[in-house]
Amino acid sequence: MRLLILLVLAAFAAAPAGAQVIVSDGPDDVSVTLYRDPGRGAGGAINLNNLRGFALITETRTISLPQGPATIRFEGVAEGIVPVSAIVTGLPGGTIQRNRDARLLSPASLVDGSLGNRVTIRRADSETGAMREQDAIIRVGPNNGVIFETAEGIEALRCSGLPETLVFDGVPEGLSARPTLSVETVSPQAGTATVTLSYLASGFDWTAHYVADLTEDGEELRLFAWLTLANSNPQSFADANVQAVAGTLNREADSDIADAYQQLQLRLTCWPMDTTATYPGWNVDRSVYPPPAPLARMADSGAIVVTGARGRADELQSVAGLVAVQEELGDLKLYRIPETVTVAANAQKQVALLVQPAVQFEQFYSGQFVRSPGEVEPVPLYITFRTENEEAEGLGVPLPSGTVTIFTEAAGRRLPVSESEIADRAVGQDVEISVAPSSQVMLATRYTGDGETDGWELTVTNANPRAAEIELDLGPGEADIRTSGPGRVRVREGRRIWFVSVPANGERKLEVGPF
Repeated sequence: MRLLILLVLAAFAAAPAGAQVIVSDGPDDVSVTLYRDPGRGAGGAINLNNLRGFALITETRTISLPQGPATIRFEGVAEGIVPVSAIVTGLPGGTIQRNRDARLLSPASLVDGSLGNRVTIRRADSETGAMREQDAIIRVGPNNGVIFETAEGIEALRCSGLPETLVFDGVPEGLSARPTLSVETVSPQAGTATVTLSYLASGFDWTAHYVADLTEDGEELRLFAWLTLANSNPQSFADANVQAVAGTLNREADSDIADAYQQLQLRLTCWPMDTTATYPGWNVDRSVYPPPAPLARMADSGAIVVTGARGRADELQSVAGLVAVQEELGDLKLYRIPETVTVAANAQKQVALLVQPAVQFEQFYSGQFVRSPGEVEPVPLYITFRTENEEAEGLGVPLPSGTVTIFTEAAGRRLPVSESEIADRAVGQDVEISVAPSSQVMLATRYTGDGETDGWELTVTNANPRAAEIELDLGPGEADIRTSGPGRVRVREGRRIWFVSVPANGERKLEVGPF
């Protein structure tokens, strides 16, 4: 044991402060494997401004090593790198220690690193408008604002109403222009090494977006899916080998690795242009402002609009050779993109995920019974599509969670009729898609209780010229529900469902209770 301790101490002693610094400014080859945000397990779109997934990034770099101790700086790693996850292999002398150089060069870090030091303030003269420069000392910053002192007194940056900016003589010590991971090593001899760096990084996510076209006879769906990759890091990964993993990971870490690295933020704060006594306790109620228009909200969230020409499944058969290849990863599914792609900084990218040109389905109307005293206004039931994820039905492939947009032809035009979410569906499972509320099939609920016992009469009306198949959710399967009426009531997947066929221009009633 004592010998082991001496060897460890000797290894650290072999890396003196004067070790040579070797800079690796980028990888020769990079692989990015994206894992979804576990909070979106039931589907839904992704928000580029708040990506909660992560990625495993593996880089190969060629490094010229000197003999003896050296500090290797891996520049250009993802800003959201999780330093404790980093693994470096291929160094002849191994690694002694590794560090995330956390202080990135930014306006906030420049100010923070210059506190108490002399800088130059460049601003417009209040009388002539000409630009002038004078010495200043930064006294406060960055989250409490930027306050500096000149020969004229103490001021807050950009609060004079005139153009002004700070000029720095140099970069404060310890700031890095690019996210960097530093590794200490001791090489037995000089030479060139091929080094592999692998690490986890936050600020990534991916999802599936399904585009389904209803055929003219209304009996099949032409299904196409996009795999949307998202990266909110300010670093791009050019010509990367990209994989996406579907499924739920078993995560037992004490900390959430999806927490992005928090970069220092600069905040400029000015004193109100009024007296402090004018508006005591003044608070702006943001609720008086109208919400942004739907298109504005879509733009803010980084949503992707799939156009008709791009989304039509039958026109995308030609890309079948570029569809992501599914592989097994234990109980998870891995989708490998068959050619290198660039995962761009602060951007989303789409690649083909699957093409299923003839998916058969059944159509019915679904809804839910809500116990409520009194008479309830009739509510529409939802047009719903269901199929089995089997080859015989035109599927038979795992379906990752995401969103589904359904299109149909109307007056010679292709129009979207529905967008909904879909959870992960394995082969053999039922796939249900709620399309849209129907204006032709309605549910009316009338309370029939007498004050001592509760009861309801449910009436489903069908204004279509054809029969409508109904599946109405009556509540949990274990609940004590007494029913009387046509059709049948049975438990499916833990819910008690009323199955009934309503004839064209007809109605069906179900008595529920008394309780």
